[in-house]
Amino acid sequence: MPKNTSRKPVKDSTAAFRKELLSHLTEENAHAGFDAALKDFPARLRGSRPNDLPHSAWQLLEHLRIAQWDIIEYALNPKHVSPAFPDGYWPASPEPADPKSWDKSIASFRADRRKLVVALQKSDIFAPIPHANNQSLASKAILVIDHNAYHLGQLLLLRRLLDVWPES
Repeated sequence: MPKNTSRKPVKDSTAAFRKELLSHLTEENAHAGFDAALKDFPARLRGSRPNDLPHSAWQLLEHLRIAQWDIIEYALNPKHVSPAFPDGYWPASPEPADPKSWDKSIASFRADRRKLVVALQKSDIFAPIPHANNQSLASKAILVIDHNAYHLGQLLLLRRLLDVWPES
């Protein structure tokens, strides 16, 4: 039987997949990313929940931060303890305590994402992680990408309902 010479070696496939994961974590691709979804969000509307939506921009931002942090720590830190579900993943108040809370949450989200990016660049992304149910770092990165995309979509819907689009 002839060999299939059109296939790339596994090492090249892993590098290509790693590149795709990093792109989906850090770039906008086919949908708005984290920075675009939050750009110039008016402070006065960060706690608003129009049309009986269940979450404000603040609550969505904090949920994104907490869930991403938890997924990353679960994968990288064998001593990590996740927050209680569901209350530990959502802030109680629809409004941030102050403008610094908003900025701090954004900075923490970005720092945690950088931590995941570094881990993806330096690790065997398919290796089972014993303390994480033998799931791989790749599977945890996909979970972060999926979860973030879902809630960023909610933030964009919220922006539309509030009619607050960032200046171009």
